[in-house]
Amino acid sequence: MTTAAASSATASTPINLFGLDREQLRARFAEMGEKPYRADQIMQWIYRRGKDSFDDMSNISKELRVRLAQHFVIRTPELVTEQVSADGTRKWVLRLDGGNAIETVYIPEENRATLCISSQVGCAMDCSFCSTAQQGLNRNMTTAEIIAQVWFAARTLGGDFQNERVISNIVFMGMGEPLANYAAVLSAIRILLDDFGFGLSKRRVTVSTSGLVPFMDRLREDVDTALAVSLHAPNDALRDELVPINRKYPIAELLAACRRYTAEKDRKAHIVYEYVMLDGVNDRPEHARELARLLGGMAGKVNLIPFNPFPGAPYRRSTPEAIAAFAKILRERKVFATTRKTRGDDIDAACGQLVGRVESKQKNRLRGIPVVAR
Repeated sequence: MTTAAASSATASTPINLFGLDREQLRARFAEMGEKPYRADQIMQWIYRRGKDSFDDMSNISKELRVRLAQHFVIRTPELVTEQVSADGTRKWVLRLDGGNAIETVYIPEENRATLCISSQVGCAMDCSFCSTAQQGLNRNMTTAEIIAQVWFAARTLGGDFQNERVISNIVFMGMGEPLANYAAVLSAIRILLDDFGFGLSKRRVTVSTSGLVPFMDRLREDVDTALAVSLHAPNDALRDELVPINRKYPIAELLAACRRYTAEKDRKAHIVYEYVMLDGVNDRPEHARELARLLGGMAGKVNLIPFNPFPGAPYRRSTPEAIAAFAKILRERKVFATTRKTRGDDIDAACGQLVGRVESKQKNRLRGIPVVAR
């Protein structure tokens, strides 16, 4: 079992099964003297049938069910609050062990239903336009805490897990920098993609990163999933201000990693470059032209994100006219661009607004970014 899986339990504490991918669970069953296929059965009960009680697992012997209850639990975080936006977006505040709380957001649309999940309690990246980053970082979330968000949402939304998929897409765009919690996020992705887990396709699970280049390379080698990069500026000087990790991994290094990420993949593979639109800061025509030169010929698209304000924010949202003009310049230069529709801003559930309840242990952000490797 990896460090990420073990972190959810001590030797005397039952392990939360949400924290074990299939390989890890099979290893645990082997230690118990059980056949590996039993792990597959357990996963199907949890993720395909939505069961959180061993007593409901009818094809498991009574003796094994007793042993399972001695070694494992299937436990979700505690619901603190639920808010529903006028546009149908739902936000849940979930309390984790230790008293901190994170936020998970469900965004229903006509042809898809996306769940935005968190991977850290707070964030150390210190991006100046993001409310989450202003809190600092408390800790990494475990794989169990990450996956439990998805299971909780599916159960709450009333899906039967097997025949009615109420969540079609997962995005690691909630609280935290996913690649700074690499081991836990990797195990979570494997559960999301596993046919005995949630069974999502590789293009329906998206990891968003502010640009941790070494872990982008590792992700490419370890699992095939979609990638979104928080770019937000067309040059290093401006990106240094907006996304401070750029000082360690500047744009040239970042885009080289992006090219490696899509190299030798199928022709549909591309990267989404996220670009928050800040009035008078990064939204001028010259910025659009510079961005087009930067991304020209790359396998990707630009997602323009209207800035979502938060208390004390030093920025304003770009005007609709400025956003439209920016997109037009990109398209004229053969860069595919879309504008994200703002969802859930009336309940502070929009991009950059998630805050949860975090007691920061890292006031000096970006100094020794905490990373859990495999």
